[in-house]
Amino acid sequence: MEECMKPVGVFDSGVGGISVLRELVKQMPDEDFIYMGDSVHAPYGTKPLDEVRKLTIDNVRFLLENGAKSIVVACNTATSAAVARLREMYPDVPLVGIEPAIKPAVLYKKDSCVVVMATPMTLKQEKFQKLMHNYSSMADIVPLPCPGLMEFVERGILDGEELTGYIINLLDSVNRRQIDSIVLGCTHYPFVRDVIQKVAGNSVLIFDGGAGTAREMKRRLFNAGLLNNSGRAGNVKFINSLNTEEEIKLCQFLLTYGGRN
Repeated sequence: MEECMKPVGVFDSGVGGISVLRELVKQMPDEDFIYMGDSVHAPYGTKPLDEVRKLTIDNVRFLLENGAKSIVVACNTATSAAVARLREMYPDVPLVGIEPAIKPAVLYKKDSCVVVMATPMTLKQEKFQKLMHNYSSMADIVPLPCPGLMEFVERGILDGEELTGYIINLLDSVNRRQIDSIVLGCTHYPFVRDVIQKVAGNSVLIFDGGAGTAREMKRRLFNAGLLNNSGRAGNVKFINSLNTEEEIKLCQFLLTYGGRN
């Protein structure tokens, strides 16, 4: 029982993984969570692979040393770079990464145009290339690197003319009138989902992997006998490498942004 009461560790390169944390809280309301955001080193998506792997491993080690019973790597770039290595290092720790939700987007409509918005590094990684190849015969999958988009969220800019103009330019570069669905391949992007939807149009369906990641962590905790069913509401503790009051307030705001339901 004591092990069950330990918190779930959630890691992201900044504040984007809070979109996944919201799903975790929704699906496992009894659990405590420690959220670690490495905003000092954000963005990860433009860094070399070895640097991203080291940063991810160091931050996951920090969460485990601070009592985490399991780990969610709530960052597509960090998942691609380090999750396989982390599973080798910690074989007994329930550990879940995240990947772009290409499968449900492809299955949504036959022979459709699926745009995958992600960081440049995520799109370059072998893990993503294999995922895209698995479904390339079923849809026209268009990778769309979005350098700079996560920085809007890191600065707390979730709407407005500057952001809208940026997204218009992005989607126009792949002919937005032909898009059937969009996959949000970075955990920061769900926080600007409304702007993306407005620019893309209501006929475009948008997918992200947060809910599926939360379901997978719940399944792994249950199988390991670590799921907390105490019946009390869990707590969320935020830690950020910037270590400023403003950053923690942004984290708290994003946890409730648009509601937690």
